[in-house]
Amino acid sequence: MKKAVLWDFGGVILTSPFESFNRYEAAHELPINFIRSVNARQAHDNAWAKLERSEVTVDEFDRLFADESAALGHRVPGVDVLELLAGEIQPEMVDLLDRVKAAGHKVACLTNNVLDADGHRSSPQRAQTLAEVMARFDDIVESSQVGVRKPERRFYEIACERLGVVPADCVFLDDLGVNLKPAAAMGMTTIKVSSAKQAIDDLVAVLRL
Repeated sequence: MKKAVLWDFGGVILTSPFESFNRYEAAHELPINFIRSVNARQAHDNAWAKLERSEVTVDEFDRLFADESAALGHRVPGVDVLELLAGEIQPEMVDLLDRVKAAGHKVACLTNNVLDADGHRSSPQRAQTLAEVMARFDDIVESSQVGVRKPERRFYEIACERLGVVPADCVFLDDLGVNLKPAAAMGMTTIKVSSAKQAIDDLVAVLRL
């Protein structure tokens, strides 16, 4: 029996920021998925990775991302990308989280995030709603706090250590395959999230809820 369920936040509990990226690209006549292509280049040592590990400031990220995107043909300010990160809460995924907790499983949020990326833009109502969702988790592992990020192996080890479980005890949901591969290699059961319905169906089947 699985003891713990690990949840990505953006793209699982929240709608994916990739949708916002695509709208920005269309509005600025950029190639589709251009922002993702910048983030994928030198993925472990680019501006985005450094920001998520809190190795650079927002101002430094703004300049570094602009330089990296310009090298690929289109200059995009890093601060523009940060403005696109806030997704919408998916109520059905929050309901699933509650069902998993009620069934006795430990739950943790595993998120690559940026210090105060959303706080300065959130309305009080949004901030309160987000806080209520986050309070459901037994633990929250944030890249900006622990200094490592998905898909680095140490990130998943930290999550297991905090929950007092081994990888084989865990189910991990993420919308990015690159983040799921190391978790699967460690022995976790992984679910690639493409929609809320698919994620719900898959997790219910795995846990036999």
